[in-house]
Amino acid sequence: MAASQDNEGQAIVADAPFSNLSTRQHQMFPDLTDEEIDRLRKFGEVTRRGAGEYLFLTGQTGPGMFVILCGGVRITRRDGLGREYPIVEHGRGQFMAEVGQLSGKPALVDGLTTRPVEVLLIPPARLRALIVAEAELGERIMRALILRRVALIENGAGGPVLIGKRNDRRLVALEGFLSRNGHPHSVIDERDEDALRLIEQFAARPEDLPLVICPDGTVLHHPSDPELATALGMLPELDASHIYDVAVVGAGPAGLATAVYAASEGLSVIVLDSRAPGGQAGASSRIENYLGFPTGISGQALAGRAFVQAQKFGAHVAIPVKVRTLHCDEQPHRLDLVCGGSILSRTVVIATGAVYRRPNLEGLERFEGRGAYYWASPVEAKLCKHEEIVLVGGGNSAGQGIVYLASHAKHVHVLIRKGGFESTMSRYLIDRIRSLPNVTVYPHAEIGRLEAGESGLASVVLKSPLPDGTDHFDTRHLFLFTGADPNTAWLRTCGVELDAKGFVLTGVGAGSGCDLATTVEGIYAIGDARAGSTKRVAAAVGEGAAVVAQIHQLLAERAGEAMALGA
Repeated sequence: MAASQDNEGQAIVADAPFSNLSTRQHQMFPDLTDEEIDRLRKFGEVTRRGAGEYLFLTGQTGPGMFVILCGGVRITRRDGLGREYPIVEHGRGQFMAEVGQLSGKPALVDGLTTRPVEVLLIPPARLRALIVAEAELGERIMRALILRRVALIENGAGGPVLIGKRNDRRLVALEGFLSRNGHPHSVIDERDEDALRLIEQFAARPEDLPLVICPDGTVLHHPSDPELATALGMLPELDASHIYDVAVVGAGPAGLATAVYAASEGLSVIVLDSRAPGGQAGASSRIENYLGFPTGISGQALAGRAFVQAQKFGAHVAIPVKVRTLHCDEQPHRLDLVCGGSILSRTVVIATGAVYRRPNLEGLERFEGRGAYYWASPVEAKLCKHEEIVLVGGGNSAGQGIVYLASHAKHVHVLIRKGGFESTMSRYLIDRIRSLPNVTVYPHAEIGRLEAGESGLASVVLKSPLPDGTDHFDTRHLFLFTGADPNTAWLRTCGVELDAKGFVLTGVGAGSGCDLATTVEGIYAIGDARAGSTKRVAAAVGEGAAVVAQIHQLLAERAGEAMALGA
């Protein structure tokens, strides 16, 4: 069985400077000096183990970071089929952990002592404190933790094995979910010899596919995202009695910025998202006009860095968790979750962004995930490699998708309703698209209907023929970048006021002098879900930082009022 090797963009930090792992072994596995180890001692406890003992096991909750004081430990990876592969052997002055140990996630590798050891164990909370307190040493450790996760992702190490049809919508969705969340995994086509054997072994019927085999041997039949996340230990324990200072709903750029700034300033924070870090921006193949990244950065890599940064400062992140209802009339505010249970928080930040707009095409739902897609990630790019595709849309997201897909597809046919991109797309993207030899743009063109084939989409038929007489495109892949609507339906039963289009009113429009405050005290809205927002990543990040200052002010006022009442 071969794990999927085309993992471009799947790592949480897939872009430079975290690429070319073969040349960065010294950063992935650094040696600590005696003086550096002494600085770490105050963050952990020394423990001793005999030879042949496991310090940690794949799939079991990791205890934190181990620093070896003497002895040796062999690190191996294994898959759900029980096969084991060596990674490295650690000795004195080396440490064992990867980025998941910042929040105590399950281990993705096994650590077996090869001889008696003495180790310094630093639990997750103390590890985060170490990275913040010891700036230079913490930076080296953090870099190593991230690089190790990237290496695990590239090898599918410690993750589940997915078995099914390559173009099956559920398999594509599960692969995209794991990729967007930076979790290792591998995929086997159902026609592969290993897959056939496993399907027979587990008596899986066609309706049971995709089949998912977890590292601990657990087998899931056609699981949902939350079911898979639960089996992999991705979801944190949620304490319904704990009261957070800030609950952020949405882990896009705005929500993650709020988490980073709030947690770094000492507020207790939880971030909830139903899918993955990054929101719509996380699906962008490359953002080239974000300040500080002159060579550009993928949306997933940017979101991955922010996600790790939020955890570094102690923010709790729960993904995939969907909020059912926000109770605005209670203090602290209560958020009821679709999966059951609830979250209590003194303030709530609405950062749920937008949901992809579905064009009014009859039968479109039949092709979603089976030829019709709303984003262009590496998962979709693999499906349409060397094939002709159709893409609809004229905004920046469409432009980024065109540029990215053109490097994989044989030809990209772009349909736009307007006469050109000038009023809706950044100039650098327009110029880039014009230079691509395998991209053709068709102005004043719209889809009339979709036609099906044996395995999904077969043809895109136009409303009106093009000037050259073309009235359809034979294609199995249609990418729709036709805008987005505010993701605020979950607020309909709350007292937060929305405008006619469903965007959250803030500031003057909400009757408040506080720009990001809604009509309910203690509840704020930022990013694309907010009425009047600028639909740019930089603007969303700025609002995420700004709202923290406003939250601090409100909490200080409440504390002052409480003291006055107590006096």
